[in-house]
Amino acid sequence: MTQALPKLLTFDEFSEWYPNDGKRYELHKGVIVEMPSPTGAHEKVVGFIARKLTVEFDRLNLPYTIPKTALVKTPSAESAYSPDVLLLNLDNLDNEPLFQKQSTVSQAASVPIVIEVVSTNWRDDYYNKFRDYEEMGIPEYWIADYAALGARKFIGNPKQSTIFVCELVDGEYQMTPFQGNTAILSPTFPQLNLTAQQIFDAAN
Repeated sequence: MTQALPKLLTFDEFSEWYPNDGKRYELHKGVIVEMPSPTGAHEKVVGFIARKLTVEFDRLNLPYTIPKTALVKTPSAESAYSPDVLLLNLDNLDNEPLFQKQSTVSQAASVPIVIEVVSTNWRDDYYNKFRDYEEMGIPEYWIADYAALGARKFIGNPKQSTIFVCELVDGEYQMTPFQGNTAILSPTFPQLNLTAQQIFDAAN
């Protein structure tokens, strides 16, 4: 007996379906994925990073903001992600056809930095989102693996808490790891005064 394959959703169908139930959902290659409830440590790390970036773009008087909830739609429109920290360039939002009604961006020019704080579904951050944000052309992507959940090939053996800053160079992400008291080098914010350890300490 053949089993029917589940129907894959388009972004429009996903957007129409999206319930107002207080939960976060993403679309992964046409499949709805309910995001796991974040731990307190995860939320503290997210809040700390968002605060540090806000202070920096405010200091530089840049037209940026960090929305509470917004989706990033991939070029193929098969996936839509809800990043942990999404830095938006307000100057480009008029060019975003879906932003006013659906709080969704699809252009790299709208996203100076996107950040995922790693949780149990770490493969999404290291593989799927890495690939899709790279394909979109988002210039800077951080993988904040404060709990050292990723694979050993990324964060060493024994595993160590690591922040990866992925910079888009000639269409491909170059991953630079930061651990301990190493100052994080951000292409978008070269004067950012932040170490990996400060981010890890925020979880405590």
